[in-house]
Amino acid sequence: MPNFNIIKEVEAADTFRVKSIVGAFDLQTQKIREHFTGNIDIEDREWNIGLIVGSSGSGKTTIAKQIFGDCFCDFNYKESSVIDDMPKNKSIREITKAFTSVGFASPPSWLKPYSVLSNGEKMRCDLANSILEEKDVIAFDEFTSVVNREVAKTGSYAIAKAVRKMDKKFIAVSCHYDIKEWLEPDWIYDTDKQEFFFAQERLKDLKSNSKYTKQKNQTEKDFGNHLKNIII
Repeated sequence: MPNFNIIKEVEAADTFRVKSIVGAFDLQTQKIREHFTGNIDIEDREWNIGLIVGSSGSGKTTIAKQIFGDCFCDFNYKESSVIDDMPKNKSIREITKAFTSVGFASPPSWLKPYSVLSNGEKMRCDLANSILEEKDVIAFDEFTSVVNREVAKTGSYAIAKAVRKMDKKFIAVSCHYDIKEWLEPDWIYDTDKQEFFFAQERLKDLKSNSKYTKQKNQTEKDFGNHLKNIII
């Protein structure tokens, strides 16, 4: 069981401005201490998509990197065309298939350097790169945070479909709760509520509740219907 008990401490410099803030807001100390504790119980469970979601500063990235640190997308793009930045041991066919599978389906954009791509294209390019590197587990920080919600919606659908088709594991880390409907994650850890659950089990619990019929629409909006395949 991936339990976590994380303590972060940062001590601000002993400057006039720091002292002014400490005094003005009665902070008592210049040392900032954050404590995150909980568990994400996914061992020996079948899943493809997980979501760590919560407001800014609630510990999402800290928790995700504690548990999935080696799985984060982190690439160095240096070629004049992103297609040349993809793993050298992959064929053109494999690369273009990976691009299109995550919704990065514009051949002219494949010839551009990474630096000039739109934020949505960069997100998809990183995901395709992870897939081509044959990572079984992919973690993505600030997922959809820098794209508009329509791009977030279509991108989430495409990524969810690709991940499930290839039977990989994908963890999205985001401050946006709307992606729950589009990604249809198998499990969710909400850092605001410090709550972990598998979505199907939560739906089952709600169905057994006498108030289920009144909650049904909101529940399906929040967690999606996991019995249906996503077709786009």
